[in-house]
Amino acid sequence: MAEIDYSPPGSSSVSEGRVAGMEFDKEAMRKTKPGLKRFALTFSVLLSFLLGLPFLFRSVEIYRSPVPFREIEELSAAVVSSPLHFPCKFRAIFFGFEGLTLTTEEVSILIQSQMRRLTENDALPGGSCSFGSTVSVTLYSDSECYHSGSIPDWNCESMSELIRHEELGNHDDESFDEKLQFLFNNGYSQRNLENVYTLIVSRRENEEKINSVIGKYRHGWTIGNFSVNGAAKKVAEIFVKVFVNGWKEESLIGAEFMPVGADGKTVFSFSLLNANPNDWTYDWDFQDIDDNILMPVTKGLKSLADIKIESQVLYHTPKSSFSRWDNKLGSYVYTKEDLPFFVNSNEWHLDTSVEAGGRSKILHFVVYVPSAMECPLQFRLPTGEISSANGFISPMWGGVVVWNPPNCLQARSRSRQKISPEDTRKIFEVFLAQIRNLFGMNSPLHYGDPSESLKMLTVERGFAQWELDILSRQHTYFNIRQSVTTLGSLSRLVQSLPRMIIKDEIGEQVKYSLEAAKLALSNASIGLHDSAAVHSRYARSFAEDAFYHPSMMSVSYFSFEHCFAVYSPFFLPVSLHVLLAVLKEWKRFKQEKNKYKAWKSKE
Repeated sequence: MAEIDYSPPGSSSVSEGRVAGMEFDKEAMRKTKPGLKRFALTFSVLLSFLLGLPFLFRSVEIYRSPVPFREIEELSAAVVSSPLHFPCKFRAIFFGFEGLTLTTEEVSILIQSQMRRLTENDALPGGSCSFGSTVSVTLYSDSECYHSGSIPDWNCESMSELIRHEELGNHDDESFDEKLQFLFNNGYSQRNLENVYTLIVSRRENEEKINSVIGKYRHGWTIGNFSVNGAAKKVAEIFVKVFVNGWKEESLIGAEFMPVGADGKTVFSFSLLNANPNDWTYDWDFQDIDDNILMPVTKGLKSLADIKIESQVLYHTPKSSFSRWDNKLGSYVYTKEDLPFFVNSNEWHLDTSVEAGGRSKILHFVVYVPSAMECPLQFRLPTGEISSANGFISPMWGGVVVWNPPNCLQARSRSRQKISPEDTRKIFEVFLAQIRNLFGMNSPLHYGDPSESLKMLTVERGFAQWELDILSRQHTYFNIRQSVTTLGSLSRLVQSLPRMIIKDEIGEQVKYSLEAAKLALSNASIGLHDSAAVHSRYARSFAEDAFYHPSMMSVSYFSFEHCFAVYSPFFLPVSLHVLLAVLKEWKRFKQEKNKYKAWKSKE
């Protein structure tokens, strides 16, 4: 008999639902696949921030023109490791050495050994001559010329005739120097030997004293009763002490030895100061002075500096120091102790130059006309003697000359007068000597050996050609060292500040400086003194212009960390929240995806 089911209706369906409910966990499973809409929306916000970063970096980007750092380092290393030396050419011409047993090559070796002996105690300084090349020797004996080295053929008879005329007294030193210059310039077929330093040695048995003369060009002559060794020693001494060192005691260039501005420009400012115009007033014809006296000087120094000339006349310009009356001399005197207080910076308004600009150098040359209360005014030397120049120099500043009017002890005249041409010439002869001293050229006052004499011919332009060569060599060396130092400082500065603005003009100036320095070194290596000096001046000028460019000093530079600290308060808070939201949505998406996988595995 069949069983009767007494359970309430629907009880079986409820049981099946409970079993199904026990198998599906809403916390760990889901039946539908999770969507990417929320994550895509959140990530799009982050993506917009990321796309904006290039525009942000572009807006704060610093423009930097490319600077050749490697070339600067290579040039600096080359200049520092090997000081600049010029290949100088020397030639000795011997007359009156008949019966000499030595050959010209042996005499050349003897001279070179003497030159090395004179320089063996001192390291060969930069900017001087290198003695690597041989000394050429010409020996005139028995009406024949014997040469050593690469000397071209030239007329020995003309030289012999010139020497014989000089022995008879037919030529004075000035005319003999000009004759030699004409002979050397026209007797050679090779133009590359025009910069040879030549010394003529004439042996005379009746000479008791050795007389040497240094000409205005690149030659000189010495006369005496020489032996072969004595002649070689004298030749080496003049070559080294005169043509190479220029009678300078110092051998190294440690500071700015020459009054030339960093831009290669120098201004000669000449001032005529009337201390008290109530006593007398003086003027000068400066245009005539400029044309006849100063113009040759500026032309001679054009390879070293671009020199400008200006002048002015000032009144009511008393000096700061006090002068004392000397009964023996019958004049007022000022001494060495008064020199630091002589220039009255409060009353002497000298810095009114219109030519000087930037880093140009100004040299002041002052003619001081004393008042009647201190006239005549003389400069007494420390030895007690009165200075014939009646003036003094101040290194890197200029010079002062005191000019006493001829009517010092007469009645005063308030009418305007002009300094006489003769007095003007004497004043500017003193100024030329001061210019020589300011540029580092000193003439020897006496020769060490009383049995010898040395004379140096004066030059209208103030500097002999061999002196200009010395200045050119030293100036070239100094300018190249300065340009390399400046470029090295600029390179280190630019590399230490990554956010420094480097304009195209600065990059071009650096390149021009490097090119000019390389040209200067190339010209120096073949002995072109003037060209090397000009290019070295350009190298230094471009390097200084680049280093002191206004754009480099107009902005305060800061590191990238500082830039991040400035902009982070504006972007970091929002960016952080957006990034956290993306991470949160990505985490939620992964969890929902795992739930869907769990449901799929149950099926």
